[in-house]
Amino acid sequence: MFHSVSIKCFILSCVCALSSSNTDQRGKARFVIDYERNYFLLDSKPFRYVSGSMHYFRVPRELWKDRFYKMRYAGLNAVQTYIYWKGHESQDGIYDFDGNLDIEAYFAEASKVGLYVILRLGPYIDAEVDMGGLPFWILSNNPEAKLRTADPSFMKFVDRWFSVLLPKVKKHLVNNGGNILMVQVENEYGSYPACDYEYTSTLRDLVLRHLGADTVLFTTDGNADGYLKCGKIPGAYATVDFGAGSDVKSAFRALRHFEPKGPLVNSEYYTGWLDFWGERHSKADGKLVADSLYQILALNASVNLYVFHGGTSFGFMSGGLDNPYRPCPTSYDYDAPISEAGDLSTKYYLIKDVIEKYFIASKLPAPTNTTKKAYGKVQISPVIKLMDIIRSSKSLVFRPQEVLSKKPLTFEQLRQDGGYVVYCTKLKTNFKDPSVLKVGGVGDRGYIYHNQVLTGRLDNSQKLYQIGLHGKKGDDLCILVENQGRVSYGMSINQKKGILGNVTLGNSILEDWIMYPLPFNNTMKLFEAVKLIKKNSKDRYGRNVNTGLFIGSFTVPQGEDPADTFLDMTGWNKGIAFINERNLGRYWPGRSQGKP
Repeated sequence: MFHSVSIKCFILSCVCALSSSNTDQRGKARFVIDYERNYFLLDSKPFRYVSGSMHYFRVPRELWKDRFYKMRYAGLNAVQTYIYWKGHESQDGIYDFDGNLDIEAYFAEASKVGLYVILRLGPYIDAEVDMGGLPFWILSNNPEAKLRTADPSFMKFVDRWFSVLLPKVKKHLVNNGGNILMVQVENEYGSYPACDYEYTSTLRDLVLRHLGADTVLFTTDGNADGYLKCGKIPGAYATVDFGAGSDVKSAFRALRHFEPKGPLVNSEYYTGWLDFWGERHSKADGKLVADSLYQILALNASVNLYVFHGGTSFGFMSGGLDNPYRPCPTSYDYDAPISEAGDLSTKYYLIKDVIEKYFIASKLPAPTNTTKKAYGKVQISPVIKLMDIIRSSKSLVFRPQEVLSKKPLTFEQLRQDGGYVVYCTKLKTNFKDPSVLKVGGVGDRGYIYHNQVLTGRLDNSQKLYQIGLHGKKGDDLCILVENQGRVSYGMSINQKKGILGNVTLGNSILEDWIMYPLPFNNTMKLFEAVKLIKKNSKDRYGRNVNTGLFIGSFTVPQGEDPADTFLDMTGWNKGIAFINERNLGRYWPGRSQGKP
């Protein structure tokens, strides 16, 4: 069941000295790999980086400055980020580089505090995001497209995307006077069974054609020969990833099998781990993280701490893993050194202490945690029930027109990314009492409404695909299906959503479906509709609504600056929350991980 909450407010060892990324002082710096002496060179001087991952798309733009400053104070000299293709091209051929997706502003803001950038282009990124960051509409255009291969039906979109993206990147390369040191091609491709060398070589050539032959390219894979065999791309420097507690020397051994000379690099040194709905919040011991980091730096290696600040998977960004399907939550706290709320943890200071054993300590003033404020309880009232949403012409302001089809269509066939679809049909005969209602597959949760009464649930995670139902001729049957996030890792990244096969009742296949898309992707139109419906409803629902849209508001007291706060959904069931026309993401208190 989904509840939508509107809240009106403004809601945040060779020891090498760390080099600053001040463009004025640096000019056109040259960044290269010195294979003979096993390190990087920057302006002809030995260089290594200690970077931390912070994804621009998971942190509000207004907070980039604060987070970058905290990274620099910890002793980092670089920030690592993925490029989130799906966010930039959520609709086929329409590009967005504004606001939180303004990557050039992100690069510039990092440079202001002396941070270089380690850039991971993709096109696939994993990052625990929906479909690993690939746009869903690729599957709408061709359901059989072979993702992450040289398949022309996939590569034609990659080629087009890179022709838009890479010119924006090129001007920020360190060799062009910017602060981007290195560019990663693909991501952990050695873990993908396709092992298509034509694909990875084509990507490499495409990137070099746009960025220039002097660009330092790299790959990242697990620290074993089996991963590097397919992950290593000729002409791109191989790096590995591993976490705390590993035998560090052994962990780098596979890298030396593929890169006998050159710097040691761990591109994903794990500071924590990902979370899943219904499972305990992942934790990584800070002392163990610091101890292994010390050993990495003792080998004169470069390292990226994944993640240094995780942030939040806003909207329908989060993905999941398969076999069994396990969706990731809205929080991407990751037990990182800087918490989701931007606070400095004990782990942060342990890491800072280790870095200062090898590099010049920061002389910056110590940062502080952001101010938090409680704004009290928010009175929430219902606006419209689910079944009234799909029947109200006013809801067409924020949802597409319904679609008629003999068989149920998937989200991809409906060209819908996330959110919900309501599938409705009318029974054409009487059925035995009870009969079994069975769905061929569901992606990912389904709520069954018989004559507008909630009577059962379907769940892909629990393999629940059928219930008993007493159906009569003329009865209404609707199934509300929620997409909880496409798989982000492995061969199932082409996972479809919605009703995924025939729906049968008894021995009969149910046909002639009406599908009501509820993508909730135009929040401005959604708020307009909610206000209009609220104005005309005259509170006719009272409190008798458990599935629908709800609204509430609070204000920041006059004369006060807005402060960071938390939305506590305890007592609610499952849904999505909006604040001032922004989709914060999914909530599910019964499956939350507890406070990070």
